[in-house]
Amino acid sequence: MTLLYILGATFIGGLLSVIIAASLTVALLGRIVKHLVSLSTGVLLGTALLNILPEAFESHDAAPQGLFVTLLCGLLFFFLLEKAELYRHNHHHEGDGHHHHHHFDEEQAGRGGFSVLVGDSIHNFCDGIIIAAAFLADPRLGLATSVAIIAHEIPQEVGDYIVLLNAGFSRAKALLFNAISGFAAVLGGLVGYFIVGPWEALFPYLLVAASSSFIYVAVADLIPQLQRRLPLRETVLQLAWLGAGLALVVGVVLAGAGHHH
Repeated sequence: MTLLYILGATFIGGLLSVIIAASLTVALLGRIVKHLVSLSTGVLLGTALLNILPEAFESHDAAPQGLFVTLLCGLLFFFLLEKAELYRHNHHHEGDGHHHHHHFDEEQAGRGGFSVLVGDSIHNFCDGIIIAAAFLADPRLGLATSVAIIAHEIPQEVGDYIVLLNAGFSRAKALLFNAISGFAAVLGGLVGYFIVGPWEALFPYLLVAASSSFIYVAVADLIPQLQRRLPLRETVLQLAWLGAGLALVVGVVLAGAGHHH
């Protein structure tokens, strides 16, 4: 049953992003991505700091100092991975106000488009392992972790889709590449279940590694995008979406706690 949960959670994230990208126009996608970024910022930070880290530190199988070392190493690892352009997060499009030079997306998805897709696949594969480790540790933790990853996966995949379209990819081809990239999460879930599963003592460290991924993405990638000067109405909307993400996490935590007890 745990394996089914893992496969379902990893499959749904990629499927939702493809369905949303396929059903909406590029102009509409460009408008909603910024709100999804705010939402996923709240979900990622809330899940890491209010759910996963407390669960890991409550474990009696790991010393707090070792978990903090894991958190530090995780943040540095994802920093280096992004430096190598193997851990990319695309949430932009031409004319989105990010002040990239003209034809920026064409260069990104033309010359380096396949490296973006490879990096996205690695990212999704890591997400699959994280989901597997969370479900193996505790089903309710797996649910919360899946919600956080799916909340971030949707704007990320939609962003990739927009970049590929701007570079001249056909709609069908861009969707196909996104679907193949999303399948890497299912592969990661399988690997996590069969390889990580027997090593139960490692679960607290894997949970902290998952948290480092969430915190890094939120702080290094998403929050800088939210720091631009905006009109009051846009700022209020931004905070509202971020608050909605946090509220979603708190709701999942409370529901899980009630079920657990």
